[in-house]
Amino acid sequence: MPMAITSLLDIHLSPDAPADAEERVTSILSQTRARPGFVSADVVRDVTDPRHLVVVEVWESLEADDAYRAWRATPEGASELGELAGGRITLTRCEPTPI
Repeated sequence: MPMAITSLLDIHLSPDAPADAEERVTSILSQTRARPGFVSADVVRDVTDPRHLVVVEVWESLEADDAYRAWRATPEGASELGELAGGRITLTRCEPTPI
């Protein structure tokens, strides 16, 4: 049975990102939520830097997350997130551990 994967997308919105950047992130996430294998997504904001967001996504499996990332790399799945962040995005994928 596949194991759920938590993906952390660490985003630093660019200082020159438009005023509606957060609404644009919300729109991008609506596409994410429609993908196969999607479980949940939450956005949290850094209390000391309001332009620093972390998207916490949960996927049914690593394969579902891989398929989503591959889709995002296509013209159909491309988003403006990289532009909004000025390229300052880091993806970390985590799996449950019995620690």
